[in-house]
Amino acid sequence: MKPKAAIIHDWLNGMRGGEKVLEEILGFFPEADIFTIFLDKKNISDKITAHKITPSPLNKYPFIRKHYKHFLPLFPAAVEEFNLNGYDMIISSSHCAAKGVVPPPDSVHISYIHSPMRYIWDQYYSYFGKTKGIKKSFIKRQVSRLKVWDVTASSRVDHFIANSHFVKKRIWRYYRREAAVIHPPVDTDFFQTAENPTRDYFLTVSALVPYKENDRLIEAFNKSGDPLIVVGKGSEEKKLKRRAGKNITFKKNLSARELKKLYQHAAAFVFAGVEDFGIAFVEAQACGTPVMAYKKGGVLDIVTEGTGILFEEQTTEDLVDAIDKIKKNKFDPSFLRENSLKFSTGSFKKKFKEFLSQRL
Repeated sequence: MKPKAAIIHDWLNGMRGGEKVLEEILGFFPEADIFTIFLDKKNISDKITAHKITPSPLNKYPFIRKHYKHFLPLFPAAVEEFNLNGYDMIISSSHCAAKGVVPPPDSVHISYIHSPMRYIWDQYYSYFGKTKGIKKSFIKRQVSRLKVWDVTASSRVDHFIANSHFVKKRIWRYYRREAAVIHPPVDTDFFQTAENPTRDYFLTVSALVPYKENDRLIEAFNKSGDPLIVVGKGSEEKKLKRRAGKNITFKKNLSARELKKLYQHAAAFVFAGVEDFGIAFVEAQACGTPVMAYKKGGVLDIVTEGTGILFEEQTTEDLVDAIDKIKKNKFDPSFLRENSLKFSTGSFKKKFKEFLSQRL
């Protein structure tokens, strides 16, 4: 008999990498119930909404729901209040507070970590570094309390899964817990190579927020003069557009097919920040496109010799040099695609199934 499962996901207000992982986990537990802090059904897939979803009481307040990242101190209590009695299997899909649920004594709690709570650990200065005065003092106190809670809550997890070796190291650093590595699923069946690609521009696909370091890309491409297409939206959109030269184009709200076409015809996918994993890197490789990225983070699991260029420092000079190397190198699209298949949906399902079979 299959265990009665509850799946905890931080919030459901869009379809990003974490939600794609959630969809595949649900495939193993078709009768599972979902618990989440915030819920916006119109922005999530039918595959997810087909399940019973219980949002936290915070979801009742539109202002909190809209500005949820400003209410982090409320999240621990929100997830701890979920009533999980009667569930044999608890799976948390967590980049914030989801792993902090209180499981029943006889249940098994598996936590798939997309990232330890980035707002209070490695990305604290990106999110709160510019605050000053009383606000800064208040945030520092709250972050200190959240760190204590986050470490304490990690003891409620029986088994950790990390989405990359980079995240695995951070789980050990912050929680002193070992984690298996199962990379997120990438739809390599959809992302395919094209015949006679043009390869006449560079491409990045990213949220336009500070820690993604898109401003460094803008500076580098302003200097090199090469065409760059930036796909994404976020708090830094206006600032980046003001800084960008005429060789840089911004796009957003693209369909999956439009995005695939951009991947297929790009000279390279470029990124200057640090990703926990980097699904977009794999999508680009599945389309036969090499990756140019900073040599740190989840990209080290993806970009191997012959599949891209990794630069050592996040400087304009290093980025411009990497752009030049991409233009001078010839990359084999079939080899790039073959590398991407290591991260396919099928690969995720196989590894996740093996993980469950060893622990149930």
